[in-house]
Amino acid sequence: MVILALYFNKPGSFFMQKQTYRGRFAPSPTGPLHFGSLIAALGSFLQAKQAHGTWLLRIEDIDPPREIPGAADDILYTLESYGLEWDEQPLYQSTRSEAYREALLILERMQRIYLCGCSRKEITDAAQPGEKHAIYPGTCRNRLPAGKSARALRLNTQGIQIRFADRLQGEIKHDLERETGDFVIRRADGPIAYQLAVVIDDAAQGITEVVRGSDLLEQTPGQLYLQQLLDLKTPDYLHLPVATHQHGQKLSKQTFARALDTSQPIPALIKALDFLGQSPPPELHEANLAEFWHWAISHWDSRHIPNTRTIAIAEQT
Repeated sequence: MVILALYFNKPGSFFMQKQTYRGRFAPSPTGPLHFGSLIAALGSFLQAKQAHGTWLLRIEDIDPPREIPGAADDILYTLESYGLEWDEQPLYQSTRSEAYREALLILERMQRIYLCGCSRKEITDAAQPGEKHAIYPGTCRNRLPAGKSARALRLNTQGIQIRFADRLQGEIKHDLERETGDFVIRRADGPIAYQLAVVIDDAAQGITEVVRGSDLLEQTPGQLYLQQLLDLKTPDYLHLPVATHQHGQKLSKQTFARALDTSQPIPALIKALDFLGQSPPPELHEANLAEFWHWAISHWDSRHIPNTRTIAIAEQT
């Protein structure tokens, strides 16, 4: 059994003061931005700007069947309307195929990946009672069973346990094999999976801290393992609370979250700032965008973010 213990630098440490901060927001072009998206964008933006760092935009467009034509341009327009201005040219994952192929070759040479012929139904049928989601049981790990055709590429996680300290959610312990399983890094229909692409691109963009929603917290151990295998630097992680409907569903395109209103950004920005525990004053409602951002950046304090994974909101913004 291999245990990887990764502890990140605390705010105010000498290392963090010396390091140039680089953060990012990485939406998928599957529809318009909504209030849940705004929380992640706002938190990552303010964390970068208060550190006098760089805030990058990455469009994660490697899943064509789920993408909506024009959604990427709509995302850029919405961010600009809200004053969320990125510092470098946006990176589109659809242009990064060669980098992903090179990473696959490295993992292949290390004999850490293998071909899998299992269907989703077979994996679901093999699920054990009490599992939150079906864990791949390693059916094809040693060899492709007779009669099965190669479909996806999976990463061997046998015996791997991960420990890391999230800067908001605290210490996380994760048995990668038992809680995640050998996860897909290239899908049966061809595209590179999110797990590998995000690791390669965070490293390529020099990201020093990943600020995103807690719905991605369980993806982090797999990403840390890939970083270790590929000898990539590990950024800090800060997983923000996710906004949910009153009945517990995360605000998302799938749950019909309302698109952000680009004509009136201030109300949504104030609501997101309040959601993140920053207590904006009443007079901020009368502010223009420049005044809002001056207050928000100068008063941002990540220690005030609620230390929870989800927060229910009464209604969408």
